[in-house]
Amino acid sequence: MAIDDHDPLAPVSVIIPAFNASATISRALRSIAGQTLRPHDVIVVDDGSTDGTPDVAEQVARKIEGISIRVVRQSNLGAGAARNRALAEARSEYVAFLDADDEWLPEKLANCMSWLVGDDFVLIGHNGWIVDGKTETYLDCTRRFHAAHPRLYDGLYRRGFLGTSSVVARRDAVMQVGGFDETLGTGQDFDLWLRLLDRAEARFAVFETPLTRFHIVGGSITSHTRRRLDSTMEIAIRHAPSLARHGASPLRGLWFRIAAVHVEAVRAHWGRGQFADVVSTVLRFPFTFARATILTCRATIPSWLVVGLIWVCIAMVAYLYQFRDLVAPIINVLSPS
Repeated sequence: MAIDDHDPLAPVSVIIPAFNASATISRALRSIAGQTLRPHDVIVVDDGSTDGTPDVAEQVARKIEGISIRVVRQSNLGAGAARNRALAEARSEYVAFLDADDEWLPEKLANCMSWLVGDDFVLIGHNGWIVDGKTETYLDCTRRFHAAHPRLYDGLYRRGFLGTSSVVARRDAVMQVGGFDETLGTGQDFDLWLRLLDRAEARFAVFETPLTRFHIVGGSITSHTRRRLDSTMEIAIRHAPSLARHGASPLRGLWFRIAAVHVEAVRAHWGRGQFADVVSTVLRFPFTFARATILTCRATIPSWLVVGLIWVCIAMVAYLYQFRDLVAPIINVLSPS
């Protein structure tokens, strides 16, 4: 499909889930209005905000000319449900995702559409900037994408190099796999990318230009470390068997993913001074490792190995309980006052 030169709008519906984002939704919408190639429409789904987010969005929408911006209100059902509601409302061939606390740089859509139009990519992503207060860090997703060749699915599963607010995807492909899983607390986007790209014919790319600013704010979708760890582990177990279809080892991929997400969680807790959570995450690791291995391989590993892993977990619990008087003071000392 070629973009009509007489139509100044791209065949894209922009999907924005918003929850208590009154301080940032204006920035997100204005970054869409500032695109050199504007989308056909924008759908903001307010997910039961209590801070006036939908009112702010509607006020900004009235000031933006040339783009249809709809604000849909629903009770608080989570980011996955909000994105699914927007998907149901969307009518364009492509959908672009933008979180309410992020923003696009002006050439974002023009660059993405130059990759998508005329090719058979299911989705496209790109690099960006992580903004934490006054600090901006370059997010080099392309480096991980190239390092994953030729096993792109395995690389994506292990390292997760698609930032949601960078992705533009074919709407029909997203709908065919059922959209976002609303049962997941977080990580619904990562789960969707894995389901989309699990098909043999599915192709995607990540290009180098940094065109999204991912803002880290309190209460944002990506800031809840413990909930994110739990959901990421569930997703890792769910999709590990798919690695075999892509020429990779399910166990090796699973073990790498488990280690990676726990290290990420430890770093996040440590950076926020949540030292008790650091200790808790480290202590949970061996049990999570054993449980994930059993759930992933229960149909193929010998029963004696399953029993052995269970006894290892029991032994660890007993060992830690024996030294509970030593562990408790350490946690108390490390915990911030």
